[in-house]
Amino acid sequence: MQTRTRRRVTTVGALAATSVLLCAGPALAHVSVDPESAAPGDYAVVNFKVPNERDDASTTKLEVNLPEDHPLASVMPQPVPGWDVKVTKSKLDKPIEAHGEKITEAVTKITWTGGEVKKGEFQQFPVSMGELPEGTDQLVFKALQTYDDDQVVRWIEEPKKGEPEPENPAPVLKLTQAAAGDAHGASGSEKASAQKGASAEAAGEDGGGTDTTARVLGVVGIVAGVAGVAFGVLAGRRRSS
Repeated sequence: MQTRTRRRVTTVGALAATSVLLCAGPALAHVSVDPESAAPGDYAVVNFKVPNERDDASTTKLEVNLPEDHPLASVMPQPVPGWDVKVTKSKLDKPIEAHGEKITEAVTKITWTGGEVKKGEFQQFPVSMGELPEGTDQLVFKALQTYDDDQVVRWIEEPKKGEPEPENPAPVLKLTQAAAGDAHGASGSEKASAQKGASAEAAGEDGGGTDTTARVLGVVGIVAGVAGVAFGVLAGRRRSS
């Protein structure tokens, strides 16, 4: 009797844990940006992180569309070994000014091809950009991920505050004011220096795991709760026998 009960508890716990992980999987697998936030008016190196969430195909192309309502005067992709990059510029409906010059066109799309992100791997595509606009609290980069079987996943849905994360969320860079004394609060000559050094920053560091860590801890907590309930059932059956 006790052996049968243990088997039932083990089965229930395993199924619950698997269900939780399966539900969490897609949310962790979308194209995202690292870091997740930067300071308005600053320059930043933004990594577009592309995981391959499929078991039967590899990612072979990434298209990132830059917001045309908040154009960026300077956009420079960092070379990624094994990948070709194409930068598309478009004429602006309303010119912008940067460093005293009028800018009439800006980068609106970056496309990487020729490489491969295999099963269980991810790739980062670094881009130096700035100055980041001050008239908005975020930049939305709609992305298209193409696989070697020609399937295209469109990460284009804009997340909204107070609502659940959409099924195919677009990468979003939050724009927040830097704390006093922080390097992102620099201006004038300091911003110019930041612009020159932005393309030379190391882009391989993975510092944007806060959101991922929180989700993983949530999954662990749920699994632990299921295990606790299962052991409670077992203990109750022992006492009743």
